[in-house]
Amino acid sequence: MADTTDSTDSKDNAAPGTAATSTPRKSSWKYIGPGIVVAATGVGAGDLVATLIAGSNFGYTLLWAAIIGCLVKISLAEAAGRWHLSTGRTLFDGWASLGRWTTWFFVVYVVIWGFVYGAAAMSSSALPLQALFPDVMDLKAWAVACGLVGLVFVWFNKYEIFEKVMTVLVGVMFVVTVYLAIRVTPNLADAFAGLLPVLPDEKDSILNTLGLIGGVGGTITLAAYGYWVNAKGWTNTGWMKVMRLDNRVAYATTGIFVVAMLFVGAELLHSANVAIASGDKGLIQLSDILEDKYGTATAKFFLIGFFATSFTSLIGVWHGVSLMFADFVARYRTDAAARAEKGTAGAGAGAGAGAGAASDGGAASGEAIASGGREKSWPFRAYLLWLTFPPIILLFQGQPFRLIILYGVLGAAFLPFLAGTLLWLLNSSRTPREWRNGLLSNAMLAIAGLLFLILCVKQIWDQPWADFL
Repeated sequence: MADTTDSTDSKDNAAPGTAATSTPRKSSWKYIGPGIVVAATGVGAGDLVATLIAGSNFGYTLLWAAIIGCLVKISLAEAAGRWHLSTGRTLFDGWASLGRWTTWFFVVYVVIWGFVYGAAAMSSSALPLQALFPDVMDLKAWAVACGLVGLVFVWFNKYEIFEKVMTVLVGVMFVVTVYLAIRVTPNLADAFAGLLPVLPDEKDSILNTLGLIGGVGGTITLAAYGYWVNAKGWTNTGWMKVMRLDNRVAYATTGIFVVAMLFVGAELLHSANVAIASGDKGLIQLSDILEDKYGTATAKFFLIGFFATSFTSLIGVWHGVSLMFADFVARYRTDAAARAEKGTAGAGAGAGAGAGAASDGGAASGEAIASGGREKSWPFRAYLLWLTFPPIILLFQGQPFRLIILYGVLGAAFLPFLAGTLLWLLNSSRTPREWRNGLLSNAMLAIAGLLFLILCVKQIWDQPWADFL
């Protein structure tokens, strides 16, 4: 398949947006970058704990589920990147073309999710620092410091520096997790047996398995991948092969992280029948266990890796989701200006043409992201402030009960929303014909959508709605 699109010179066509074509780049390791960013951001401390607990509860039995989780996320991130490169339009521009409901969902999601996530990310980054330096500051002070450092770093640096720092931190994560996996001396025969799709003989084993598959590095950062692809300077189909290699490297890296931690859970915890707490504090418990078994140096080495894991998620969200929010504002302002200019008659046409208004001005195009202007815009920085300062209040006052429930529900609903809308966009005339989904892409996105829908329903069902009301 040639790396070209069915392009026209006219950008006023309200049908699919078309990206400028270019000579296809060979897939090369020297281009790798956005994949490292999405891998680092998507795998947080919570993912490592969930994998540890799966290993401690079931040994190697669910190794296959962790690997399938990575394959599912490859399909989602590849679809998001393919949309950006094949159309020249951003993912939010595609969502907006599906109707106003997508805009409302996105706005409510990023406001509530960002408020609660900011506090969680700061606390997660603070835990290993407090353990490493117990006499310097208390946990809340460390959390505030992490949030402010993340704010300043993203505020004053563009994507190039951001990517380099993320790459270094991923290197730290990689070395630490692989070292631990080797240190616990995994039983390779049992590990290979864990590649067979067998369910544990436990109550709710199906839901536990689906939860592990769905929890391997899966957040809004999957949607941010296309934005990082554009920020890298990849804006047309000439970069398609490079993007696909980059995406595979991302989730191969993710797979190494989660498999390594499952080895640690299976060998260090399962064999000794040791349980750890869910949540980030489980990693502090693991640090104590490592110190008892392997000494202080190994425990401190692990805490450094724990910090790298948490802080990459923090600055990754600070950058990626702020970039998405800035894109949302740019498109909204372009549409508002178009409606005002065209008057009542133009408003009706603009509502039907959705993507055309944004494409005309380039407000929601990959080129606009690649220019770097978004990273210095006031919406980008306003959302950075939203992720940092309001959550500090939660650190000191505790997290409101109702807000936490809404956060959980919206978080669970986002990935079904992402999978479903990508299926819609990439099978419609909004995408140039040669870059639409094939059978395998449709199957993977459908599986992802069904998986996340089941987990979403379970999450909603499990909420204490009686107390909420």
